Amino acid sequence: MSLKDREPDGLLVLPHVRVQNANAISSPLTHGFPSMTAFLGFMWALGRKLAAADIPLKLEKVGVICHWHQEQTQDGYVRTFRLSRNPVDKDGSTAAIVEEGRIHLDLTLVFQLKMVKKPGETHLLFQSDEALRKEIAGAIRDMVGTMRIAGGSVLPPQSGPGVRVTPTLIGWPDQEEERHALFRRLRRQWLPGFTLVGRDDLLQQRLEQLRLQTPDTTALDAWLDLSRFNYRSSRNEKDRVVWTHDRPEGAGWIVPIPVGYAALSELYAGGQVANARDQSTPFRFVEGVYSIGQWISPHRLQRIRDLLWWGESHDDGLYRCCNGYEPLPVDDDEYPSHPPMSAETL
Repeated sequence: MSLKDREPDGLLVLPHVRVQNANAISSPLTHGFPSMTAFLGFMWALGRKLAAADIPLKLEKVGVICHWHQEQTQDGYVRTFRLSRNPVDKDGSTAAIVEEGRIHLDLTLVFQLKMVKKPGETHLLFQSDEALRKEIAGAIRDMVGTMRIAGGSVLPPQSGPGVRVTPTLIGWPDQEEERHALFRRLRRQWLPGFTLVGRDDLLQQRLEQLRLQTPDTTALDAWLDLSRFNYRSSRNEKDRVVWTHDRPEGAGWIVPIPVGYAALSELYAGGQVANARDQSTPFRFVEGVYSIGQWISPHRLQRIRDLLWWGESHDDGLYRCCNGYEPLPVDDDEYPSHPPMSAETL
C-alpha cells in the first residue's frame, strides 16, 4: 500500500506550539507562511531524534493548524519586512543588509505514526499503557523544545482558558465509525484555526479554462492568474461602471504555495560538487515547484488524510510535498464559518 492510502497506527498531536521568528519567505515568489517543505524537514529531523532515543515510532506525515500568526512587517503603502541591524564590518563600515522575513506562530502539529517493530516483537503502545504514552509524548515535546521549526525558535507552551497544551499519543481505531468519531473530536479541539491543504485540482481547472480563450496558455500563466483577484469593469443597466472579479462567492482563501523541487542537473556523487554543504551525500541542482493551496478551517476536513502532508521523490528528479485533501460537499450549518486568517501572497 502506498503512503498516500496508508492508515496510521497512531497520531502524535503537539497542540499550540509557539514559534518565534520563523521564516516567512517560503520561496522566491511567496511569503506569509513557512513552506510545507520546512515542516517536512522538521518531521524528518524529529524522526532521527526518536530513532536515537530508541523510541519505536516512525513519523510518516505531518499536518499543520495555525491558530495565530504575526508577520514582522511594516505596514504602509508598500509593506516591508522589519529587518535586524547586522554587526559592522571589521573596518567599522555598515554591513550589507540581507533581507529576512520573520513571523511568529501558534501551531498545532499532527503527525501520522507507524510502529517500528523488531522481528518477533509486539508493541501494545496504542492499545494500553496510558502512562507510557504520556511519558513518551512528554519526552517528544522536550525534544521539540530544543529544535527549530522553519528556522524559528520553539518557545515554552502557554496555557490559558480552553487551550490544550499537553501533547498526546493517540491510537488509530480499526473501525471506520470509530475513526470518524475520533477525528470529529480532534478537529473540534483544533478550533479556532486554519490548515493549509493542497488544491492542485484548482490549478488544472484554471489552466483548462484559460486555454479555451488562449490555447498557448502555460501552467505558470494559470498559476499567476489564480493567485490574484482579476478585476474587470463593465456597465450596468443604469450605464454606471461596475467592477467585478473572477473569484466566485464561497471560493475560499486560495493561495500560491511552493510544493517542492525539480531537478536541473544529473545526480552527482558526494564530494563531486565543490562547496556543497555535505560532501558525503549525493547532490543535484534543483528549481522550485509551485502549486495552489487553500486555507480552510479544520471542521471542514472529512478525513485525517485531508490534513496530512508527506514527501515523495521520483526517478525523474521531482521531489514534492503531497497532500491527501479531496473536496467534498459539507453541511455549512454544522459549525459557524470563520474568516481566513493567514495566506501566502505574491
